[in-house]
Amino acid sequence: MARILIVEDETQMLLGLKDNLEFEGYEVDVSEDGEQGLEKILKNSYDLILLDVMLPKLSGFDVCKKARAQGVESCILMLTAKGEEIDKVLGLELGADDYITKPFSLRELLARIKAALRRSPSAFIQDKIVNMGKLEVNFISYEAREGNKPVPLSHKEFEILKYFWQHENETVSREALLEEIWGYGSMTTTRTVDNFILRLRQKIEQNAAHPKHILTVHGIGYKYIA
Repeated sequence: MARILIVEDETQMLLGLKDNLEFEGYEVDVSEDGEQGLEKILKNSYDLILLDVMLPKLSGFDVCKKARAQGVESCILMLTAKGEEIDKVLGLELGADDYITKPFSLRELLARIKAALRRSPSAFIQDKIVNMGKLEVNFISYEAREGNKPVPLSHKEFEILKYFWQHENETVSREALLEEIWGYGSMTTTRTVDNFILRLRQKIEQNAAHPKHILTVHGIGYKYIA
């Protein structure tokens, strides 16, 4: 069960979020100001922190910065009523993993939380060895095996598999893969992505000509199914 801390000074929103997250099966702790929130973050272990930007005593930006400076690796999802791009950029530069602007739908928030938890360091530790088709993949040591036989994978191939694992059952566009794996502004084309997918299918599928794990979504990209 994932453990979540909500740091939010609007009491009604705080209680609403707490009730809904507990209903979804999460263990939830709360705080109504930045100083207390930071104290809880440093004393306890949370899988994810919902952190409002505008807080009394200590802003969400300061809480995020101080927590990261102390080595806190929990996922941080920042909540704010502000929509300016500069606030989003600042939050991400200070170490936030994601950013959602109020008002937001509960469905969107739950989807963001689920995605963030899949990317969290604790998730990688818990699932150190992941079965992907024929392979057992270790995203910590960057090793892959088929049975007792090591299977060589390039760094980019590991990163693509990791991204697919994080977005299991989701349709992923070629453009998203380009930006995530090769970086924004890369001169790499979508043809390169397709070539990498072809090579990965040779390594993880029982029959690369009829893939069951990395599926093509025509006109968009790919979907990974375990």
